[in-house]
Amino acid sequence: MNIRSLTRGDGVVIGAAVLLFIASFFDNYAYDGLPGDVDLPNLWENGPVLLSVVLAGLIAAGLVVASRALPQPLKVAGLELGSFGVAFAVFAAWSGLGNLIDPAGGLDNIGTASERGPSAGTGLILAFVATLIMAAAAVATPLVPALQGSLIPAPKPVTPQPYGAQPPAGYGYPGAQPQQPYAAQPPQQQYAQQQPAAEFSPFWFAVPMTRPLFSEDGSPAPVAELAPGTWYLAVEQRGAALVAQTQDGRRGVLQDTTGIQRGS
Repeated sequence: MNIRSLTRGDGVVIGAAVLLFIASFFDNYAYDGLPGDVDLPNLWENGPVLLSVVLAGLIAAGLVVASRALPQPLKVAGLELGSFGVAFAVFAAWSGLGNLIDPAGGLDNIGTASERGPSAGTGLILAFVATLIMAAAAVATPLVPALQGSLIPAPKPVTPQPYGAQPPAGYGYPGAQPQQPYAAQPPQQQYAQQQPAAEFSPFWFAVPMTRPLFSEDGSPAPVAELAPGTWYLAVEQRGAALVAQTQDGRRGVLQDTTGIQRGS
């Protein structure tokens, strides 16, 4: 799993899951005029709330984060894992709203107004807020660019250089030992031909947000997806686009190169 591929939206989902877990230990109900020594049940002691709000919300957060961190998307019944996570988050928020409106499940409709059942407790209120934030973040992350930024930024290169500049000692994974330049000639031949310094040389780079990598044959279907927080190797420049190679060996064309972070 690659935690550097997590986005800011995923961070909001994680924070909402933590809030939901904390809320689950607070009271499910609230009674006016109840003695302070009465021990009211928390959310773990209410079966419907536990299953439809607490566990559904925690499962939703797990599915959303796992789908982002896994190197390849997993599918269940033809749907990606992240889609199930979004559905669980919306369901948890919807169930939280229902329990918040009617915490007693209809029992408060029996008897007079003074004899009616309890109102929503602190735990139920916090749980609804947490699941609402979680559902909003899960739905909005693919749509809002601000939420698509990397949660954990890529480490800064030791010696950043201008875009397209010639590295002084070959290229390599930022921070690793220098390696033989991509498709480089033997030292004696390279010295004899005196290649121009402005010629393109491979370099490592990171993207500021998730971007598709298209096939070199021009087909519209992406061959890979570049995620923030991971280094990729640029092996060729084609106008404003780059031919990039992922760490598992896949190659393709990165059409949108704006805002990329260049490694050393």
